Amino acid sequence: MKPDLPSHRQFFGDAPRSFTLTTPMIVELERVCGTGIGSLSRRLFQGQFAHHELLAVLRLGLIGAGERPEVAASLVSTYAEPLPITDLYLIALPVLETRMFGGKTKKKGRGK
Repeated sequence: MKPDLPSHRQFFGDAPRSFTLTTPMIVELERVCGTGIGSLSRRLFQGQFAHHELLAVLRLGLIGAGERPEVAASLVSTYAEPLPITDLYLIALPVLETRMFGGKTKKKGRGK
């Protein structure tokens, strides 16, 4: 049985959406960005990134959470590409942080 991957949920575009960087999506992120996940993470945390890297984190996070690739690409094109860079950074960063450091786990049973 596979452990649940940490997922980040936030409002994006026109609705709350989940973002999950699954292992296959990390492999694709590394390919698209031309660098390993550790190096990419370190640079993003330091604020040293390329615009396309932020877009890739969002697109692949959406796909990893179950969105169809065509829909994920359309959402990123429509809602992320036109954003000011700082706003885009603040949306993409927690997606990567959640996968690197884990996320909040939902407690089962007691309703909290």
